[in-house]
Amino acid sequence: MERITTRHSPLAIPDPGAPYVLEAQIGHLLRRAHQRHVAIFLDAMGEDGPTPTQFATLVKLSDAGELSQNRLGRLTAMDPATIKGVVSRLVERGLVERQADPHDQRRVTLRLTRQGTELVASLLDKARQATQSTLAPLSPAEQRRLVALLAKIA
Repeated sequence: MERITTRHSPLAIPDPGAPYVLEAQIGHLLRRAHQRHVAIFLDAMGEDGPTPTQFATLVKLSDAGELSQNRLGRLTAMDPATIKGVVSRLVERGLVERQADPHDQRRVTLRLTRQGTELVASLLDKARQATQSTLAPLSPAEQRRLVALLAKIA
């Protein structure tokens, strides 16, 4: 069994027949890392700032200019119910607007309002800082490796 040492305790990458150790399981570790990052992110964004899913939605709309809700959900890895709720809250806040597609009246497109565009621009440095704070315990090489490995898994 390979041993991995963290600041808190040694972890084991189990052999197939080894006892199940929760703290060594990828899902458990990813959830804990995600919880840590969300706390850092929310602190960086401030009390009135967007949630991580709202921020992802705003950034993708900023990048694309205009998207259908379905496409936006796929790009942000959110299921239809989740993206619908996120978009509704952003519309209520005046950050996103819906409009009928001029080529297909059944299709609704989404885009940032001027307020949404300004908000995204004002939050990018905070988001970068949240990422840096999350990765701070790692060396630069470890940071690059972790991000590459997570991208591969995702």
